[in-house]
Amino acid sequence: MSEIKIRILRSIAEITEASWNNLANPIQRDFDPFISHQFLHALEQSGSVGEGSGWLPCHIVAETTQGEIVGAIPLYLKSHSQGEYVFDHGWAAAYENAGGQYYPKLQSCVPFTPVTGSRILAKKPKVREQLVSAMQEVTNRFGASSAHVTFTNTQDANDLVKNGWLKRNDLQFHFENQGYENYDDFLSNLTSRKRKSIKTERKKANQNIQIFALSGDELQSEHWDAFYQFYLDTGARKWGQPYLNRQFFELLHQSMNKHILLIMAKSNEQWIAGALNFIGGDCLYGRYWGCAANYDSLHFELCYHRAIEAAIERSLSRVEAGAQGSHKIARGYLPVITSSFHFIPDLGFANAVQNFLIEEQAAIKQQQLQYLAMSPYRQADR
Repeated sequence: MSEIKIRILRSIAEITEASWNNLANPIQRDFDPFISHQFLHALEQSGSVGEGSGWLPCHIVAETTQGEIVGAIPLYLKSHSQGEYVFDHGWAAAYENAGGQYYPKLQSCVPFTPVTGSRILAKKPKVREQLVSAMQEVTNRFGASSAHVTFTNTQDANDLVKNGWLKRNDLQFHFENQGYENYDDFLSNLTSRKRKSIKTERKKANQNIQIFALSGDELQSEHWDAFYQFYLDTGARKWGQPYLNRQFFELLHQSMNKHILLIMAKSNEQWIAGALNFIGGDCLYGRYWGCAANYDSLHFELCYHRAIEAAIERSLSRVEAGAQGSHKIARGYLPVITSSFHFIPDLGFANAVQNFLIEEQAAIKQQQLQYLAMSPYRQADR
């Protein structure tokens, strides 16, 4: 592969939108909004990642001697473990207690976004292999303790396993569209008790409230202004401080509004809650939610029931509703195992992590089985 050279980008703006997107989303049916140039550029341009954030872009690209971009990896040099949703704080503490320095580390992911997708953006196997090798070399050159590729798809997982990366599993809750014609068709596949419970819940949530599903040109500044206040409130309660700023959402509005579904609730002519979703080629991704006050069942309505309705209407195969939350099971979302991979040059530390992961994987598999036993679907439909 002497005709291929590797370089590091300090900003995704150093590569054209077309060059990146041709690698990230070559097939519209598989479109992933989060690895698009527009999304990653909005993160950087808004300052949500970059200097002072603990997320320094160092994206890897592979190109021919003629200058053709044939591969890439979204990559960040990190000084903390916030905003990743694959928690390694315990690893950091153990390594530093043993005299090591865990940070900086390298992270290949979509910042603040626990969504499975492609991270090794290349078609040819030899280019993919060289990109993985380059990531390992960059880890050593930067003096990083480790490199992490989180929420990987199957193809990336296979490549990383071949190179000896350690595998870690976790659980999320996804809705799988079984070719439902409408929401009532979905409800008919639930047990009578769960079906009745959902109908009661939705009735409560919609009392004296108007709900709007907004996308594309329907989205206006007033919607974003209101939603951002909801996001700030939720972020302050969950993380101490929100990860994203208002400019980020404005940039998304300008470049990706057709891939956004913002579900907003209004009462007495005032916006009171909102749930932000992204529309992929075959998936609806639920991301952020916020509310001005506590309204009975409104969170479930906007985030889960309306998302399922939207996915069925658009003939999307699934809804990914974000990290954690076993309460999603009763609303039709079932546990799915997600995977991340980890490169640790220190062999002693790597062996200790591997022993931990073997036990953790068994526990997660057992937990998945326990959650599946709570399925709201009729036995014949599981």
